Amino acid sequence: MIKPKAELILTGQYLLTMDQEQTLIAGGGVAIAGDTILAVGTGAELLARYPDAAVMAEPHGLIMPGLVNVHTHAAMALFRGLADDLPLMQWLQEYIFPREAALTGEVVYQATLLSLCEMIKSGTTSFCDMYLFAADVARAVEQSGMRAWLGEVLYDFPSPNYGALENGFAYTQALLDRYRNHPLITITLDPHAVYTCSPDLLTRLGVMAREQGALYVIHLAENEEEVRACRERYGRTPVAHLEALGLLGPQVVAAHCVMLSEAEIGLLAERGVKVAHCPESNLKLASGIAPVVQMLAAGITVGIGTDGSASNNDVDMFGEMNTTAKIHKVDRMDPTAMNAATTLHAATLGGAAVLGAEGRIGSLEVGKKADCIVLDLNQPHLTPIYHPVSHLVYAARGSDVLHSVIGGQVVMRNRQLLTLDESVILARVREIGAGRELHRNGG
Repeated sequence: MIKPKAELILTGQYLLTMDQEQTLIAGGGVAIAGDTILAVGTGAELLARYPDAAVMAEPHGLIMPGLVNVHTHAAMALFRGLADDLPLMQWLQEYIFPREAALTGEVVYQATLLSLCEMIKSGTTSFCDMYLFAADVARAVEQSGMRAWLGEVLYDFPSPNYGALENGFAYTQALLDRYRNHPLITITLDPHAVYTCSPDLLTRLGVMAREQGALYVIHLAENEEEVRACRERYGRTPVAHLEALGLLGPQVVAAHCVMLSEAEIGLLAERGVKVAHCPESNLKLASGIAPVVQMLAAGITVGIGTDGSASNNDVDMFGEMNTTAKIHKVDRMDPTAMNAATTLHAATLGGAAVLGAEGRIGSLEVGKKADCIVLDLNQPHLTPIYHPVSHLVYAARGSDVLHSVIGGQVVMRNRQLLTLDESVILARVREIGAGRELHRNGG
């Protein structure tokens, strides 16, 4: 039997595996063969076992799984700061939808590249994206080396990408066929929301998702106005509407879920629906605070998402974790609610479970994909260290990430992106922003 050979070993001050026990190994390391984790243990053990492997040693480094952002609109980095301090529906209808109507595939490609630069540099290795021109989003993802779940948003009105709705189904099927066995890209089925999709559209995509074994990603119960409009149109809440259509199930990833009753929380748990929690976007748009503590207590799988940079205004998952832990303490008036360990789990292994990928990513365990990041702990705001997990949620920042490895490929080293040309991307998006006059009038 041929003994497998490690190609790369990462060593650091700590290795945080984020397995079910959140195992922490002082002086730990991870050995990688191809795109897979071959071994974890102390750095000394791994170096002795695999003397021929390349080594990335960081004496003050903390090695951990890459973060999993379960809800984004990556290309909306182009609209960052375009229209702030507005209610959700006004923001969408008066500013976002009109500008999205003029988007092109090339613009989405460039804006996605910009967001991928930001994600990699702040520790995200996997993300779930729903937006327009999804083939161009995928093109950017392939270039970056990131891991992504992505799909084309469908709604009742014509799309700037595919035009009439029927073309959207053909476009989605083409994406499914093209990326069916891709190692890094998984296609999802993405109805926008109950207020932009007819019951027929919602149902047809649900059938397609079940037939294709794909995730069904939808904005759900995001704010009071959505719930009120759904009641007026259909006589029931958004959650009850999907239930009546027979759509709630384990394949559903419901983003936001701010406005839920206790009974609806129980129903989502019973149906196995997964939830993408986006606290900063919900705060900025004054949508409310999702009842995540209650969801977790009910057994719902919850991950953390940033939403798009037009409503956040960044894709830094370290900042999102910090916000997540704090707002639920205040919401419950309980400092023990949503503790650091629970929050970090939601951003790693829990996020992977939302995407049905907990067997492949989300923790550093033998046989899983080698998606890991290394943080620099040798900094004033991270010194001294008593509890690394607590530090990661309450003190660390995305800018603390030194190295990133995705599927065994080093995509960032010493904060230098290796798969993307950051300076070229920044220059190109500046040109797009200036040429398209994407600033808000008077702002």
